Amino acid sequence: MGTWVVRLNGNGGGPRLAVKDCIDVAGLPTTAGCPVVAEMAEPAANDAVVVATAREAGARIVGKTSLTELCWSASGVNHWAGTPVNPRDPRRVPGGSSSGSAVAVADGEADIALGTDTGGSIRIPAACCGVAGLKTTWGRIPVKGVYSLAPSLDGVGPLGADLAAVELGMRLIEPGFTVRPVRGGLTAGRLGGLGLDGEVEPAVDAAVDRALAAAGVAVTHVSFVDFRQAVEAAGVIIDAEGFRSNAYLMQYLAQLSPHVRRNMERGARLTRADRAAAERVRELVRDTFSSLLADYPVLVTPVLTRQPPLLGEHGFALTLLTAPANLAGLPALALPVPAAGVIASLQVIGPDEEQVLAFGRVVEAAVAAG
Repeated sequence: MGTWVVRLNGNGGGPRLAVKDCIDVAGLPTTAGCPVVAEMAEPAANDAVVVATAREAGARIVGKTSLTELCWSASGVNHWAGTPVNPRDPRRVPGGSSSGSAVAVADGEADIALGTDTGGSIRIPAACCGVAGLKTTWGRIPVKGVYSLAPSLDGVGPLGADLAAVELGMRLIEPGFTVRPVRGGLTAGRLGGLGLDGEVEPAVDAAVDRALAAAGVAVTHVSFVDFRQAVEAAGVIIDAEGFRSNAYLMQYLAQLSPHVRRNMERGARLTRADRAAAERVRELVRDTFSSLLADYPVLVTPVLTRQPPLLGEHGFALTLLTAPANLAGLPALALPVPAAGVIASLQVIGPDEEQVLAFGRVVEAAVAAG
């Protein structure tokens, strides 16, 4: 099936909206990219709140997009439903879990797509496929009618070919959303720190730095908590909550993909002490972000530490730079930046969506002019 689980006519004149198939669309089953869930699924009685809001704002639903099984992987690979082809480089993963949503907008088959992000699942496929994507502030956008993975981290957000499309996506799911232009010089904290030694490919780092320089951003390098410790804590929370969300599938474990089986089994084994340790790291991450954002309007990293992996390749944590924003509940934007011979994307983390998008606009315009 590739990009699409189902295509719809989407009659009308409004923007074409693709919806990740973990978000309810009335009259269609929600499969969450899982054969067991698909077998049980009845057509949804109602639209998810975000879909209903988008329809009321004039969006045309043009289909439901594929994803990694149960939203529980950042690769975008789904052997049951088919893996969407990365339009930037077909040899590479499309990123996940919102793989089909990123590919649909990259291929021009939708103006905007809705995805979900628990540890990077909007920003990672956006980065892999060369589009923009926004992880929203935890709790800002209603998740009623969205298949849950880890409720303390899950969020819905838009993807689009550029920031104008992402902003339109925000207006569809939050009517009245507006971004004010930035006035005066831009400043940003450039995040680095423990757990990144040798991790970030120099060409990716350089592409991010060039984009910031083109936009005239005054950059200060600031250190963060241990990134590896943060991503490991996010993994504990996701697996513990993911197990609880999907415990009803334990009797069908043999029918789930190997990585989901491993995640479920790990989630079942995690102890209260494991979760408590992860929660302490979450508090540390929140406090660190709060302190840094008191000094800088936004914080910047690459989205991925290196190029998207080749299909079948393993070897680096896709969520290393994205999961901290989920732990903190903060909004984070993925914005593609030009790079010679590599696929690169810049991540902007800030106190609210309006600020990260306003900053992103300036960078996007500078890169386009450059």
